[in-house]
Amino acid sequence: MIDNTCSRCLMNTSAEGIFFDKNNICNFCKDFEIKLKKNNLFNKNINQLLIDISKKKNSKYDCVIGLSGGVDSCYTLHKAVEIGLKPLVVHLDNGWNSELAQNNIENLIKKLNLDLFTYVIDWSEYRTMMDSFFEADVIDIELLMDNAMLATNYQQASKYNLNYILAGTNLTSEGMNMPKNMNWFKYDKKNILDIYKKFSNKKIHTFPIIGTFDLVYYLIIKNIKWISFLDYFEYNKFNAIKILKEKYDFKPYPYKHYESIFTRFYQGYLLPYKFGIDKRILHYSTLIVSGQISREEALKNMQNKHAYPNDELLNEDKEYFLKKMNWNEQKLNDYISRKPKKHDEYKTEKFIYQNLLKIYKKLKF
Repeated sequence: MIDNTCSRCLMNTSAEGIFFDKNNICNFCKDFEIKLKKNNLFNKNINQLLIDISKKKNSKYDCVIGLSGGVDSCYTLHKAVEIGLKPLVVHLDNGWNSELAQNNIENLIKKLNLDLFTYVIDWSEYRTMMDSFFEADVIDIELLMDNAMLATNYQQASKYNLNYILAGTNLTSEGMNMPKNMNWFKYDKKNILDIYKKFSNKKIHTFPIIGTFDLVYYLIIKNIKWISFLDYFEYNKFNAIKILKEKYDFKPYPYKHYESIFTRFYQGYLLPYKFGIDKRILHYSTLIVSGQISREEALKNMQNKHAYPNDELLNEDKEYFLKKMNWNEQKLNDYISRKPKKHDEYKTEKFIYQNLLKIYKKLKF
């Protein structure tokens, strides 16, 4: 009988769309391996990118870099400055920053002597939006943060007439395909607004938001390019952490995206208990296939029942979440026990995006 976990990585049958070959190797790691080979075959030209970016001769800045305080974005900023770029650094504050994240951001900005633009979403408004998503019982609560982050970066690039956003998104540490049941389309403005309208009678005032047609405007009219900057280098997450520690007193996190207290609680508690999803399998599988960690080491790291280094931190985060959201234990338990709903049970523009993307690819090629 074939095991329900890949024999090469850690992906298992909790991932929608998974299947295994006769050697019990899954389609996720095989597809990712192909992507890695293609990336190595068509090496990106960093010199040409620098030439293109540096065309903004009269600007104080030549690009935008979003900074979360996590290793990928911090290392992106480090490399950009190292090779002579002049970034405007953008940070989105949704009220959930960890102290470590804040310190990492401050250390890099001070050491590199850069300008930092921080956009702060009104907490009362953001909490109401989060409550709406909880009431909707959809999986991707982080759609709110991710969409707002994208919107803020594009808005600042547009404001300063900059054509490049350099992002920490990268192939080697996060390039494995995301299973469809683990998140949702990040430019789904219609989904956000419909869920918010259904469960709240308030208007949005400070939340930056971006949808498919906003994206088309930024890409086509403003000619803004989103660049996965770390793909221009041989990026190893653990080597990056070592460099950031030495140069900026960087403090790493036990798991991916844990620079946000909510993301930590969401991935470490809410996703497993309500949705049956442990994103560690995706994160570790990506590092296994890209050769940054062994399967044995990843399995050892997965021994904790929760995606937390210890139960003490989990309990601290739970108490913090309840207090910040103005919830009690019963409300949390009720939320966990309700049946999940799919995002497309609400209005969505995902299919508009997919159709426009098909047209774009035909015109491009």
